[in-house]
Amino acid sequence: MKNVEKVKVLIIGSGPAGYTAAIYAARAGLSPVLYTGAQPGGQLTITNEVENFPGYPDGINGPQMMIDLQKQAERFGTKVNFGLVTAVDFSDYPLKVTVDETHTVEAESVIIATGATAKYLGLPSEQTYANKGVSACAVCDGYFYRGKEVAVVGAGDSAAEESTYLANLCTTVHLIVRRSEMRASKIMQKRVLSAPNIKIHWNTETEEILGDENGVNAIRVVTDGVQNTIPVQGFFLAIGHKPNTEIFKGLLDMDEAGYIKVVPGSTKTKVEGVFAVGDVADRVYRQAVTAAGTGCMGALDAEKFLAAKEAELAHS
Repeated sequence: MKNVEKVKVLIIGSGPAGYTAAIYAARAGLSPVLYTGAQPGGQLTITNEVENFPGYPDGINGPQMMIDLQKQAERFGTKVNFGLVTAVDFSDYPLKVTVDETHTVEAESVIIATGATAKYLGLPSEQTYANKGVSACAVCDGYFYRGKEVAVVGAGDSAAEESTYLANLCTTVHLIVRRSEMRASKIMQKRVLSAPNIKIHWNTETEEILGDENGVNAIRVVTDGVQNTIPVQGFFLAIGHKPNTEIFKGLLDMDEAGYIKVVPGSTKTKVEGVFAVGDVADRVYRQAVTAAGTGCMGALDAEKFLAAKEAELAHS
């Protein structure tokens, strides 16, 4: 077979989880190879200020943080390649992966760190004001809006959680709900309804995000056919995330939303030698620091797996 690259540890994805896995695997002498994916650096490359990652007392620019992590991984011997994994074959060992539809990689272990993508409404203004008032993570960015008025769009547990979190920081939180009821669990709905500064707008659609060169200053909504403008400085999307797991469907166990299932307390998937780290297997926390933590776990799990394989071969 021509054009085959053989590696011990193949890492698919390049956010905090992928790069941390690379740092640990490289320091263990496993010569990892990392393919960045279509968005090198993942979601943090569209985040201006990261203030909640330990070790950065003054905060850090998201893209710069990803550059730093890449340099650290490369310093210990990780080979970072720009490329998109387009197909996988886990039916045999070694594991096979196709990059950019043409290049084949044979891997003794695979660490999946493809992340998840926040769902957006599809308004052009969401892109216009990205990092200028539009966010998909209240825990990440809420601190910048303390003492200000914000809006959250969504009706599930995520929207309820984001709203109650922001209610502790902001003067008023406008919760935009498309229907006449929420999908959130009863306990989460109770928290929203009992917060005095959360104002729920039922039967309401967001039509446009308004602003100027300084960022978001209002949203235009339609409630029961009537157009209205709500002054806000922040607009938070809480309509869910989509894990980037399409190419693994049918090969790995996933939950109903498409997140990869792992053995509790580990990063092991149902396929021997395949590990899932970061947001691709985490629908709860979705933070850079938790992603990095599972990246470390993935590398240690892969190291243990490879050592057992080696011992197995030595005794066969």
